[in-house]
Amino acid sequence: MIRIFVTGGTFDKEYNELDGTLFFEDTHIPEMLRLGRCLVDVSVRTLMMIDSLEMTDSDRALIVEQCRQAPESRIVITHGTDTMVDTARALAKAFPVGGSKTIVLAGAMVPYAFGSSDGLFNLGSAVSFVQTLPGGVYIAMNGRWFAWNRVRKNKDTGTFAETNDQ
Repeated sequence: MIRIFVTGGTFDKEYNELDGTLFFEDTHIPEMLRLGRCLVDVSVRTLMMIDSLEMTDSDRALIVEQCRQAPESRIVITHGTDTMVDTARALAKAFPVGGSKTIVLAGAMVPYAFGSSDGLFNLGSAVSFVQTLPGGVYIAMNGRWFAWNRVRKNKDTGTFAETNDQ
C-alpha cells in the first residue's frame, strides 16, 4: 500500500470567479486517482490545506512525524511547489538515502480545478516513482524524479530542473 499525505498547494486550490481569489475547500486527490484509473492500493490522508509559502517549521515537523508513524514504506506527499525543496530537506534529515522509506513529493504549477493542470500527470508520476525508487526522499515533477538535494524550481520556465548542488 502507498500512503498519500495531502498538504494543500496548487493541487487543491479552487478559484472564486466572483472576486478572483484562490482558496482551499477539499482535496482533489481521490478524484484524480479515479480519473487516472489508478489500480494501486492507496490510503489518502489530509494533513493540512495550505499554500506552501505559508508553511512553517511546525508544519514540516508534523509532516516528518506523520511519515515516521505511517506503517507504509512508500509515501507520496502533495505539496506546493514554492517550498517543496524545503520540506524535502526536513524529511531527508529523518529518512536517509537507502533507508526503509521512500518518500516522493509532487506538486502542480496550475490548480487541478482549472482543467489544464499538470497535477494529474505529476501525481501519476509520483505514484509510479515511489514504487520503484530506493529508500530516500525525492521530488517528482514534469515526468522526472529528482533527488531532494539536486533540484530547484525554475520560476522563469515553470518547471523543475536538476542542479549540481549537494
